[in-house]
Amino acid sequence: MCPRCSICDLKFQREEGYFLGAMYISFGLALATIALIAALLWAITGWWITKDVTWAVVLFVPLAPTISLFARVLWIYLDQAFDPEPPERGNISAGSD
Repeated sequence: MCPRCSICDLKFQREEGYFLGAMYISFGLALATIALIAALLWAITGWWITKDVTWAVVLFVPLAPTISLFARVLWIYLDQAFDPEPPERGNISAGSD
């Protein structure tokens, strides 16, 4: 992951362990996705719930990296909404001398 945004120069990792919250979001999204897949499989196939959940986990594995990245984006968005990062001294726009 790049240390800064190439467009707005936002520093992605403010401090050590910054993305710990993103791990919680990723975990919640993973559980919701697996539950949704298992429910759909159960509704379509009528298998036992253990077989549905097993197949839901198998089908979820290819989605895991995408969900992890999406969770980081959500975490940065939420963090910027509630606690915006102030501009750094070197990045103050010209004309505000």
